[in-house]
Amino acid sequence: MSADDIDGTERRLLQSIVEVARHMFGAAASSIFLVDPDTGDLVFEAVSGEGEKQLVGSRFPMGTGIAGWVAVSGQPMVADDVSTVSQFAQDAAESTGYVPRTIMAAPLIRFEECVGVLEVLDRTASRSELDDMEMLGLFATQAACGLELLLRVRRNRQQAEHPDPRELLRRIGERLPGRAGRRDAAVVRLLAIASDLLDH
Repeated sequence: MSADDIDGTERRLLQSIVEVARHMFGAAASSIFLVDPDTGDLVFEAVSGEGEKQLVGSRFPMGTGIAGWVAVSGQPMVADDVSTVSQFAQDAAESTGYVPRTIMAAPLIRFEECVGVLEVLDRTASRSELDDMEMLGLFATQAACGLELLLRVRRNRQQAEHPDPRELLRRIGERLPGRAGRRDAAVVRLLAIASDLLDH
């Protein structure tokens, strides 16, 4: 697998995560920011919905807006009315071409360090704040696991033996809660998408 193949797979995996998240929440948009390790900037790496055609690759300084606060603190946030939240950056939102009314954001944690942020904008399929954050956290966990999987392949692509990404997907699947439901079905769907991407 070449570096270009790995980067392409990473982008498709992240894109699948934001697409499934947007669908599950009935949201106007969902996005993943990654922290640039050199500059600390937040970089749009995947976007589904509003802004998806022009935002990938755009960046904001670390600490900007709700995503910036989540990245710095490592804590999730739900803002059901962004106009009442001090962390919301109106100018940054306007620069994207879409100003949301509500935002949910969760950190992507790798080795106890926040490497990115998953956001969901203007969700409509809300049950309760606790349930929504639990589901968003589950998506964030899958995104972080997917990034770790691909980083491992990248580190080992020059070695004779490569780690099997499907084995990590299997282990993730085994950690799913035992109860059936919409939340678990979403993760099973996400794992199936990831497995399919790795087959191409």
